[in-house]
Amino acid sequence: MTYLTGFHAIEEYIKSGREANALLVAHTGPRGKAIMALAKAKQIPIQRVGEHELDKISGEHRGLALEIDATPDNRDWTIRGFIESLQEGQEALVVVLDNITDPHNYGAILRSCDQLGVNLVVVANRRSAKDAEVVARTSAGASAWVPLAVVSNLVRAVEDLKEAGFWVYGADMEGDPVYTKDLRGRTVLVMGSEGHGISRLLREVCDGMVAIPSKGRIDSLNVSVATGILLYEVLRQREVR
Repeated sequence: MTYLTGFHAIEEYIKSGREANALLVAHTGPRGKAIMALAKAKQIPIQRVGEHELDKISGEHRGLALEIDATPDNRDWTIRGFIESLQEGQEALVVVLDNITDPHNYGAILRSCDQLGVNLVVVANRRSAKDAEVVARTSAGASAWVPLAVVSNLVRAVEDLKEAGFWVYGADMEGDPVYTKDLRGRTVLVMGSEGHGISRLLREVCDGMVAIPSKGRIDSLNVSVATGILLYEVLRQREVR
């Protein structure tokens, strides 16, 4: 059983049309009433509960929690299914997350992926963020929409994407300035953890490394911030043709 809290996370999950067991309500304001109306329209049961019951679920419930059985993300994809869904010559953008275990970073990355046109996010079934409620809340509900493939082997997944015509770039402080690379067409962006970066085997299958030119005194950006900047460069190149 999983509980979603946060207005955006609950609202976007309900809008996505996925099943929910019940909307738990302790108190409501105008936004809460709008979410209750949305739940009613989707035939999701509304259950009145005490404030203390929601406190046990989360300290940031704001009077509402959505009870679901499934994971709150859109993980109904496989690498092969994604590749087969592409039309011949269709450009696409894939983000591979290697050992991103902090749910706040993961959620923030999903939010950027939703806004900046990412077609698929790929994570390993091990060594990835597990706190679904925090991910959903931090992503402002984007986790319900962003296509996600959970795989057993990231290297094999990237190799399959390369066979389908994708160019693969890893993010690394020692890489080439990102604006020097042509990121149009079919592109994979690999993001590693802040502590260890991209794993060795995954680096070996990358076609190149890209970096964000910076002028600060500290040596790196937060991984979610870096992902957003790199994705914007991809979008910029595709918009300016």
